[in-house]
Amino acid sequence: MLTTKARVTKGADHSALVTTEGSARQHGRGIGQAIAASELGTAPPREEEEHIPGEPKTTFLPGLRSPVAADAQGNYADPTSKDHGMYDPNHPSGMAKRRWAMTIDLARCTGCSACVTACYAENNLPTVGAPWQGRALAPGAWDTRPGANIIKGREMTWIRLERYYEGAWGDLESRFDPDFDTRFVPMLCQHCGNAPCEPVCPVYATYHSPDGLNVQVYNRCVGTRYCSNNCPYKVRYFNWFGYGEPERRQYAWPDPMHWQLNPDVTVRGKGVMEKCTFCVQRIREAENRAKLENRALAADEFTTACAQACPSRAINFGDAADPQWTVAKLANDRRAYHVFEELNTYTAVVYLKKVTHPAPGAPATA
Repeated sequence: MLTTKARVTKGADHSALVTTEGSARQHGRGIGQAIAASELGTAPPREEEEHIPGEPKTTFLPGLRSPVAADAQGNYADPTSKDHGMYDPNHPSGMAKRRWAMTIDLARCTGCSACVTACYAENNLPTVGAPWQGRALAPGAWDTRPGANIIKGREMTWIRLERYYEGAWGDLESRFDPDFDTRFVPMLCQHCGNAPCEPVCPVYATYHSPDGLNVQVYNRCVGTRYCSNNCPYKVRYFNWFGYGEPERRQYAWPDPMHWQLNPDVTVRGKGVMEKCTFCVQRIREAENRAKLENRALAADEFTTACAQACPSRAINFGDAADPQWTVAKLANDRRAYHVFEELNTYTAVVYLKKVTHPAPGAPATA
């Protein structure tokens, strides 16, 4: 075993840190939920479903499918149509029989950001905020503040780590209250079955695929940003500059960084919206390989970059419509919930509540 001694000293220069974190409190929105360990052995409370007469039911269909999406699968689709195409479960492609989904266990997530780093590498995400990427304020002058574009709200990340505090704390010299808790919530595109971003796109650049993906077609996108405005999870990002154009000052992959670009993923251009794709390139690769080998796709045969990089195995990905996949089993866990479920977006990302061990006498936080 080789060890090396090092000494850290304070330098003369300094650099300001930029943060995109908003409020550190959830304000009752139930984004990062938790359950006390003592409650895991008890039966969950029964919740009565509110049903409006004449309206379709609002509970998930089997396999985490949306009951109301107008994609030839839900109840709002045209029942008289005989041409459902690839959305027909009997189509030879079999895509409509799948529902790609993800579970994220908040009890395992440590907020290490390994998933964020893996997503940058896998999906060719540009780094935004370097001093040389600042915009011109006057001829020959540049806003060279570190993170200048981040300050302007131009961050670029398909998955972000949100941190929330629960309970009370005093100043730096006092002790935290017994009910204090920190929760890390990885937030990415939820691939909603009833996605608010899809109907507002005027050029049909985002749509719902037969296998449950919320697809973004870069060649169609004209950059209206309507989808970003309508997304309640704020997980869509706009390319303000041509980060993939070497002649631009904002080029994100100067030599030799361009050698690590993934050839299976396109580099998006200026004026295009982008977001998490559930690593669709890995999905199609696995499907094509299974087809060439004349076999069915095996359960847990592949996974996304974020799930592969997670050291605590907090993220699981797979087909929620197939009970053999791990994600299908975890989606029915006692701790499972959907963020902003009251919006009826029918998300494909299922979060598992963090398990807390409150001190005796401390109130349990939800």
